[in-house]
Amino acid sequence: MMSYIILGEIVMEKALKLKLETVVELVNNVMVNPDVEIEYCIPEVATTAATCDVSGDPYIHLKYMANGTHMMEQNIPIKENYLKKTPEDLANLVTFYIEQFTEQIDSVENGAQ
Repeated sequence: MMSYIILGEIVMEKALKLKLETVVELVNNVMVNPDVEIEYCIPEVATTAATCDVSGDPYIHLKYMANGTHMMEQNIPIKENYLKKTPEDLANLVTFYIEQFTEQIDSVENGAQ
């Protein structure tokens, strides 16, 4: 019985890893804004951030050069409830957050329009 539970967890971990790899690929394919730098801190899937805090939820770190003058940064945590979504839905959510992040900064930098 114990080996069955462990085997189930391994299968679940592999499925989750595959899902997150798909999300990273989808986000990379969709994001074309050259002003946004995306760093991943998703252990065992994609860890591109120079300083990656693996003690909590996996996350995506954004860097955005506002008006070419200063760098703004934000983390998008990948919470446990997000992991229940399909890879496509999760990638759409991440790209939505990225768009909101850049729009908010542009709005503040350029004045509300």
